[in-house]
Amino acid sequence: MTGLVSIPDNAHEKNLSLSEKQWKDLSLIAGRTVKNLCDRDETGISLLVFPDSLDVYGDKIGDSTIINIQDNAISSGNLMGFVGCNETKLRIHSRFDPKENDYFMHYLLGKVFSVNMFDLKYSTDSESVFDFILFLFPFFLKRALSQGLYKEYVTNRYNDNRVRGAIEVARHIRQNIPFTGKVAYTTREHTSDNNLMELVRHTIEHIRSKEFGAGILSRDEDTKANISLVVDATPTYEKNERARIVSKNLRTKIHPYYSEYEPLRKICIQILRQEEIKYGKDDDTVYGVLFDGAWLWEEYLNTILVNLNFKHPENKLGLGAIHLFLPKRSPRYPDFYNDTMVLDAKYKRYSEGGVSEIGREDLAQVISYMFIKELPCGGFLVPGGEKVHVESETLNGYGGKMYLLNLPIPQEAETYGEFCQQMSDMEKEFSISVLEIENSINQKYGRL
Repeated sequence: MTGLVSIPDNAHEKNLSLSEKQWKDLSLIAGRTVKNLCDRDETGISLLVFPDSLDVYGDKIGDSTIINIQDNAISSGNLMGFVGCNETKLRIHSRFDPKENDYFMHYLLGKVFSVNMFDLKYSTDSESVFDFILFLFPFFLKRALSQGLYKEYVTNRYNDNRVRGAIEVARHIRQNIPFTGKVAYTTREHTSDNNLMELVRHTIEHIRSKEFGAGILSRDEDTKANISLVVDATPTYEKNERARIVSKNLRTKIHPYYSEYEPLRKICIQILRQEEIKYGKDDDTVYGVLFDGAWLWEEYLNTILVNLNFKHPENKLGLGAIHLFLPKRSPRYPDFYNDTMVLDAKYKRYSEGGVSEIGREDLAQVISYMFIKELPCGGFLVPGGEKVHVESETLNGYGGKMYLLNLPIPQEAETYGEFCQQMSDMEKEFSISVLEIENSINQKYGRL
């Protein structure tokens, strides 16, 4: 097995000491768009990418590449996580975590997916990434079941005395002569005991067999209830049918009403095939899990700002939009807003230049949101810096204030537990700063 290649996101890494085999393996994904890789039908491709709706959020994740290779240099973008290309393993960590220990990325994932990372024996190697996928399963199961149990029409064959379908004469003669009171027949039923729900059941049983599986499947009352619901809905489950069920679900087309079952299907396939993928001998095997840094940063900030009564519009569901034209036409989706300000999450590094460093398009977008919502304040939320710091500028014309507010990322933490405690302290300072901005704006513009 070849070693682990580790690079930061949004970087251009030169003079890497890689073997010819590693360069060849990484060429399987270099220069190829995420959408192209995820759409491939070959069984050797098994990538999970979040957000799962690649282009709904306006960031064109599907059109981006994981890496590009040119002149023995690797360039990365906003995607971070882990990818295995045959025997070569590539880890892309956050550039805001210079120690390359992935504390920051793991912390964001834990917050966004409501996972207690202390339940996972913390490690930054490739095996821990696959273990982490198991911890994501309850999140996607809950999201899918919010749409109800998945049902579809299934053809079932019976041999009993309750005939409710077409009689199979040949099978009836073969099984029930001399006559025993039973009749062989087939029927079409709209049921939850189908290939997709069986896939979910097999995933549950697979996780249950792991050392820490019981903790994953019983971490809260909702998870326990969801597990029971799936078990009750799949009475025909057979452990030795796992390979057949996985095969039946590789290219499943799910009814649009059950849209949340598609990401659940993908993560189930990844979990059930991970041993085969990691240790398989087939050529051109690509597997792993990737997260868009901008999306992850935005969703993490939501876990803080939701407690400060900010709205977080959801493009995918069409919720919380503001509209450019009357009556309710041309919807737009700010990252966050309330009755005082609109805030934009930026997974970018800014220096001491403050608001003046913000790009023209980003400024114009937030200013337009302020105008439509008649708000006196806009701002940008960024990671990094040594301490929570606020920069502001006064807008010309109608007036108003524009802010740049950072949330520092601990740089000297020796353990993951220490990092989490320091992040918690930073979040409290960050929240106080947001509230102070809001209060000062309300006082200045008489909006109390």
